[in-house]
Amino acid sequence: MAVMTTRSCPCGLPEAYEKCCGRFHAGTASAPSAEALMRSRYSAFVRGDAGYLLRTWHPRTRPARLDLDPGMRWTGLEILDTADGSAFHSTGTVTFRASYRGGSLHERSRFERVDGAWVYVDGEFLA
Repeated sequence: MAVMTTRSCPCGLPEAYEKCCGRFHAGTASAPSAEALMRSRYSAFVRGDAGYLLRTWHPRTRPARLDLDPGMRWTGLEILDTADGSAFHSTGTVTFRASYRGGSLHERSRFERVDGAWVYVDGEFLA
């Protein structure tokens, strides 16, 4: 039996992890938008969930495997811009800054729907 916690989600939203990105990671719900998928993928990086990251990566761009650095400490996510990516779209972009101990990653990520589910396609690093 899983232990429930009231810790807020690593993605930055005020919900508890289990009610926010945790349900996507567990497979009990699917991200309803490109931004929600972006947030859940960030949370998966924080939690070291390579399986979720691979499952939510577009089949044409997904690597065969993903080795996460266990020493990496992600410290925050800031969504800077979104374009499309809602229930009414088949593509979308999310521009974000993900902070980690010692720096940050600034990226514009592209997302598409595959069989109705949002997946990460690729990203462009920004200065």
